[in-house]
Amino acid sequence: MNEKNSELEELQSLPFEQALEKLEAMVAKMETGNLPLEELIRNFEAGSELAKICRSKLDALERKIELLTRDDGDKGEWTDFESAIPSGNRNAPPPPPTPPAPSPSDESDIPF
Repeated sequence: MNEKNSELEELQSLPFEQALEKLEAMVAKMETGNLPLEELIRNFEAGSELAKICRSKLDALERKIELLTRDDGDKGEWTDFESAIPSGNRNAPPPPPTPPAPSPSDESDIPF
């Protein structure tokens, strides 16, 4: 268990970019389909933990940006970064507009 804790601490100490690179390398290795099942499961567990660490680092940076750019009342207006929205949906592009419903056609619209 000590070894697992030290590995976790090592991963948490990585800068975001290095943690993301490590996660991407792990995913690429898993996607080859050449890993034995046990190693695949270990990599999946480690990758899941690494993804949580990356998300945590991003959330902390978002909070820091919010604090640094908070409106001080002198000028401008601050818009909250949608902290109440789950992180997977933050800053997602809006859904495409729904097309208008076809109007009931009359016989004059028929081309033949």
